[in-house]
Amino acid sequence: MAHRFIEPLVQESTPAIIARKLRYAIGHGELQPGQQLGEADLARELGVSRGPLREAMQRLTQEGLLVSIRNRGIFVTELGPDDIADMYLARTAVERAAGLKVIEVVGIHEKVAAALRTVTDKMAQAVAAGERGSVLSDLDIEFHELLVRMADSGRLSRMHQTLMTETRMCMAALEDTGYTPEDRLAEHEAIADAIGAANVPLFHKLLAHHMDDAVEKISSSMRALESAPESAGENAPQTAGKKAPGNAEENAPESAGENAPGTAGENDGGVVPAAAAKGAAPEPVA
Repeated sequence: MAHRFIEPLVQESTPAIIARKLRYAIGHGELQPGQQLGEADLARELGVSRGPLREAMQRLTQEGLLVSIRNRGIFVTELGPDDIADMYLARTAVERAAGLKVIEVVGIHEKVAAALRTVTDKMAQAVAAGERGSVLSDLDIEFHELLVRMADSGRLSRMHQTLMTETRMCMAALEDTGYTPEDRLAEHEAIADAIGAANVPLFHKLLAHHMDDAVEKISSSMRALESAPESAGENAPQTAGKKAPGNAEENAPESAGENAPGTAGENDGGVVPAAAAKGAAPEPVA
């Protein structure tokens, strides 16, 4: 039977619409990790009252995308290496379940594989055109969302929605790890082929490798970023508290000695030394 276009509309509540917009803003970096969310400002930007906004924020808090700190407010969650590993573990479970359903339960693996290959074809075109960054990231996420959506499980899709928002938060780190577009394309093509061949063990193996590799790359990138400030501090020139090369008194202009303020102890009260007030050079320190 052909697809019907005249069908009941999906009714969506205002809090659900707001929650979706906030998820999108978090996933795409418009709301940054650690950023505090002000109800008044958000309600004004969204053009809604605080009631439905508060309900939407409570939903995202339950999903783990926001964190509420008593007496401080609500903040966008920050993901550490342990969070990333746990998130990809959950993604693996959800996507494996989706793959098993389309292969073993409903037997639509060929149809799903064909749909996934349309995404990998777009990936291949993007790689050939030299695209990088967000273009490939969007196609990467489209591939995984399509797999779960075609399993036609509302619960899997709801869980996956939150996980993919968290995944988007990590994509910038993944792109900085040397994960080449060619490798990215090859991994997704292999997963689509395994589904098309109804090869469950291979599908499980490829998906697990794909997820584990992402965890390792992102965690390594995060550790490198965390250690960068420390190493920068260790390698920075240690000029503070040390004299510049040469004799500072010999290299300084003669007028500097006449016009320089006295020692910090003499000037704590903001009083100009008597010698300086008369225009005389300060007496040498014994």
